[in-house]
Amino acid sequence: QVQLVESGGGLVQPGGSLRLSCAASGSILSIDRMGWYRQALGKQRELVALRYSSGLTNYADSVKGRGTISGDNAKNTVSLQMTSLKPEDTAVYYCNALVKTTGRVYRDYWGQGTQVTVSS
Repeated sequence: QVQLVESGGGLVQPGGSLRLSCAASGSILSIDRMGWYRQALGKQRELVALRYSSGLTNYADSVKGRGTISGDNAKNTVSLQMTSLKPEDTAVYYCNALVKTTGRVYRDYWGQGTQVTVSS
């Protein structure tokens, strides 16, 4: 059993900043990567940013230059710093992790989601 707990969501004004954090816990042998997805009203869930255990990162075009993902492999945590926020960033943000537990394969786990609302 693996749990992902997100924090840092809330209401922010356009042009503002926020930091989302996620911590994974449970029966974890290793984590290949952790990242963030989001789902806006009426939209499909989309990738925001990923960080692999190697340190390699990947960003959606919509957040390049405005988002910075960082993590700590030893603590099984990942954070996303977002700046210059736009109303279009409003969405439920989900933490995601590819985790190896007691099995032989890696499986995807998801947090419950945290609401980010960008509005004046």
